[in-house]
Amino acid sequence: MVLVERLVVDDEDGGARLDRYLAVQLPDISRSRFQQLINEAQVRVNTNATRPSYRVRAGDEILITLPPAEIPAIRPEPIPLEITFEDSTMLVVNKPRGMVVHPGAGHYQGTLVNALLHHCRDLSGINGVLRPGIVHRLDKDTSGLLMVAKNDAAHLALAEQLKERRVLREYVALVHGRVKTQTGTVNAPIGRHPRDRQKMTVTAKGRPAVTHYTVIESFTAYTLLRVQLETGRTHQIRVHLAHIGHPLAGDLRYGPARPHLGLTGQFLHAGVLGFTHPTSMVFTRFEVPLPAELEAVLCYQRRVRNGAQPEIRP
Repeated sequence: MVLVERLVVDDEDGGARLDRYLAVQLPDISRSRFQQLINEAQVRVNTNATRPSYRVRAGDEILITLPPAEIPAIRPEPIPLEITFEDSTMLVVNKPRGMVVHPGAGHYQGTLVNALLHHCRDLSGINGVLRPGIVHRLDKDTSGLLMVAKNDAAHLALAEQLKERRVLREYVALVHGRVKTQTGTVNAPIGRHPRDRQKMTVTAKGRPAVTHYTVIESFTAYTLLRVQLETGRTHQIRVHLAHIGHPLAGDLRYGPARPHLGLTGQFLHAGVLGFTHPTSMVFTRFEVPLPAELEAVLCYQRRVRNGAQPEIRP
């Protein structure tokens, strides 16, 4: 199906290049893809074809025609899954670090969806063929618990709980620096970074985002936190903790641009998940321990804090 998007340029956006303006307004589409669409006359400003370098003006009406994307077949794969809970309605899965949740550009194999399709064929179809059953996501290098719906009714019920902030989601996070307050809340809107489409940032133009944290344990140069999400924006914990000056250890995107503690990605684990079951209507809580890689990092930090001479880590 051909999709047509309509945008009207605000006063504050006047003067921006057309391709850049479109990439900011519709961040799921790359700037290079917009350049291609503009050159193919699939983007019209005030009904006229134009160039990617055109400077938009306040009041310009922009129509974008998006041809349907070609979606490759998503094949079931016999990938082992750690299933914490399963019944005829849904699953709770403990996703390992390094696994992508659903297929996308460059990741059409080895994802959680590929594994789920092999495990069970009755997944909800609300999110389309690329994300069957997926109610919410975790980043590739974030481990922990995810809800998966087997039918559309369950999917809608679980998604409604997320929207109404009735799902309990607690994470364990190791951050740079010594966090001075025992508890805290970050209440700052999050939106797409204006220059780097791969990043999110705190911005007045963003959507409301609230993150709560509590100190679990302090180390020489790091702090272990329990983090609870009130909202669920993309990269929310990573962005909020970096915003207060305590980026996640191992997070090369929002923290120091070099590996830390031998980590292969950010130290973030979705250890607790609680929700009202969509058919029994009973509130259910699940908890899984840290993966071995992250537990080893904490053991190392405790030895450093206690004055031992541990093996050298990056």
